[in-house]
Amino acid sequence: MTRPNLWSEQKEILFEDNHLLIINKPAGLLVQGDSTGDEPLSVKAAEYLRFKYKKPGAAFIGVAHRLDRPVSGVVALAKTSKALSRLNEMFRDNTVHKTYWALVGKRPEPANGHLVHWLVKDPIRNVTKAYSTAHPQGQRSELDYEVLGQAGSRYLIQVNPITGRPHQIRVQLATGLGTPIVGDVKYGFLAPLPDVSIALHARRLELAHPVSKELMTFEAPLPAIAHWEAANAYY
Repeated sequence: MTRPNLWSEQKEILFEDNHLLIINKPAGLLVQGDSTGDEPLSVKAAEYLRFKYKKPGAAFIGVAHRLDRPVSGVVALAKTSKALSRLNEMFRDNTVHKTYWALVGKRPEPANGHLVHWLVKDPIRNVTKAYSTAHPQGQRSELDYEVLGQAGSRYLIQVNPITGRPHQIRVQLATGLGTPIVGDVKYGFLAPLPDVSIALHARRLELAHPVSKELMTFEAPLPAIAHWEAANAYY
């Protein structure tokens, strides 16, 4: 069996046991398939398991949450249906604690705070709009943020989303603080990054193991890309 071209030296695999596969997803990779037909993380992960365990058929991989394609960082995949069911419940009930790092072009004011918006997604244009007051089609969306400091010519923000909505962090930082994420031209940044990623990274994921119930924390190193280099000082 020829080994598939997956994760070099398995460096993107942060944790694996009988029920979980935790990945540091690179920017540019879909988590789950879409109309583009590009091979997503879920398929790559299933092939990795099929090769590793010499499975004659397809390996089970369940997707409980997603990161946008241009976003990097921690993704939790389920290796069993039991784990997937329980992960789905945890994400639905917001009992999973997520921490993101984002780079923006100017210092937000105030330097820390709590944002509440009602988000309405346009599925045709794949863009989300944020309203500061209740909207009949909107989903209430909340996050906490804190400026960690200056990282080169940018500012590093730590974000803890309380809800999990499509494009939530991207649109709330752009609308609520007037600070679009570096490279995120969809939400107002002036120019894309050379690799067409955006400077948003899922830094940490804290959850109860879906079977053992042990509290677990997974941290994803920042991408080895120039625009993140100065942010390493905040580890």
